[in-house]
Amino acid sequence: MLSRLLTVISVVIVLAGCQSHPTTDDVIAETSLPEQEAQAQFFEPVPAAAPKSPAPPTDLWQRIRQQLTWQSIHNQQVGKARDAYLRQPNYLSVVAGRAEFYLHHIVTEVERRGLPIELALLPMVESTMNPFATSSEQAAGLWQIMPATGRHLGLRQDWWYDGRRDLRDSTRAALDYLEAQHASFDGDWMLALAAYNAGKGRVLRAQKKNRQRGKPTDYWSLDLPRETRKYVPRLIALAQIIAFPETFGIAPPPIANQPVFAVAATDGQIEMARAAELAGVEMHILEALNPGQLRWATSPDAPQELLLPAGTEQTFTQGIASLTAADRVRWEHYRIRRGDSLIRIARKFNTEVGLLREVNNIRGSIIRAGDTLMIPYGSDWASSLALTTRAERQQRSYRVRRGDSLYLIAGKFKISINDIINWNSLDPKAYLQPGQRLTLYVGGS
Repeated sequence: MLSRLLTVISVVIVLAGCQSHPTTDDVIAETSLPEQEAQAQFFEPVPAAAPKSPAPPTDLWQRIRQQLTWQSIHNQQVGKARDAYLRQPNYLSVVAGRAEFYLHHIVTEVERRGLPIELALLPMVESTMNPFATSSEQAAGLWQIMPATGRHLGLRQDWWYDGRRDLRDSTRAALDYLEAQHASFDGDWMLALAAYNAGKGRVLRAQKKNRQRGKPTDYWSLDLPRETRKYVPRLIALAQIIAFPETFGIAPPPIANQPVFAVAATDGQIEMARAAELAGVEMHILEALNPGQLRWATSPDAPQELLLPAGTEQTFTQGIASLTAADRVRWEHYRIRRGDSLIRIARKFNTEVGLLREVNNIRGSIIRAGDTLMIPYGSDWASSLALTTRAERQQRSYRVRRGDSLYLIAGKFKISINDIINWNSLDPKAYLQPGQRLTLYVGGS
């Protein structure tokens, strides 16, 4: 009863108030037109200032950090993986040196597709951000794509060019593949990553086995190969370290949050040394940005373009426009005759034996009459520079210093990254250690 009485009293008071105060319409009706306009101007609400969008972070790590979501996942496997990273204090420094060339593009592509930003860190797990890495099973590039998988994903792989090593092609293919695995496993990213590493069939068989035994079928419950059981924890542990670097006493070197490269048309096949000269960049920088180009000249069949450091494309384009046909790589097909030798053929076409071996994939000096050789000619000085043989170079020993990388060493001595790897039988997935001795062949004519 008391509540009803209070309700009635409240309603009466409200109604009385409404009757004793004129409505807004009454006030406007009694006001002259000029006054109405004045009041309209006076009482017109001032639009609220649009909230300022926060400036994008200048550091790429911070851009990634702001989007991480998997760092809260924790179990014993993740803890072990995190401890393994922390026992390698130089890991992020080395990886960051390589990532300067590639990570901005990868982050941008992951964001464009609306995928978890953690996937942008996957090349660190796969290859330590080294596009020249090749596994014992012939997986190659930043994303460590197998040859058959690469062909399935439409990546060109031939003597001149390997799309598994190319930044843009491999990133597109890897993200396509990850998205396909994600769809196959009903939106479970942990299972999608396991399938990326071990293969979809192996994960499905492990799930079937668990299902038959009445066990869970999530990633953490499956009996997978040892490498695959470590694979996802490594990625999550890396996300944790990047999310909370101060907590773990890690300070990854900053990476500028800005595009690194521009795409420039070559208008045809061109020697890499000539392209570097036209762009005004060091050869090792051009190689680092174009790891899919396998030879001394660009592929005649792949898209006729190169990635150049941002800001150099205009100079390069002007240089390309000035080239004559004689400045380009040109080819002659020569049928080997009885009595021919590589030395005789090289002299005939004013080229080098090493160049003939390189472009025709010849080991040794044996050639057969009736076979056809491809003879490149034109721009002889660049060919000579690009293919100076080991015998023409001076052997020297180099002691790795703190902060060194294959890129820095190759640039310092004007040699190829691949040569350093081959000369020293290096594991491209491992990183250099201070004090490590390398054999280099430098100099030449």
